[in-house]
Amino acid sequence: MMDIKNFIIAGIVIALIIGVAAVFMASPDPDGLESTALVVQGEKTLTGVTPEEAELVEDVHGGFAYDSPFPDYGMGESLGKTGEIIAVLVGIAICFLIVLGLAKVAARPQQQENK
Repeated sequence: MMDIKNFIIAGIVIALIIGVAAVFMASPDPDGLESTALVVQGEKTLTGVTPEEAELVEDVHGGFAYDSPFPDYGMGESLGKTGEIIAVLVGIAICFLIVLGLAKVAARPQQQENK
């Protein structure tokens, strides 16, 4: 049976392999999430054509707007695929650290007050 340390290392390695491979298989076309956001914001209808100027960072008429830290899962045009790989690796590291922190908090023994 595999111990917990080897299990975690194997999970990280698998996540890294999938993350790096996904960069080369990802489609550059907008996905359903972006399309849904445009419909919710009133920039697109389900039966119409998407306006060419429709972007999530534009004024959305009382809705929400945000700038992604890694737009299109990359770090700019100059880095190309290397930037995308770096962005994915940073994302995997952040997710791992969040889960590790949550696991440590959940694994703390409950402190009981002696009365």
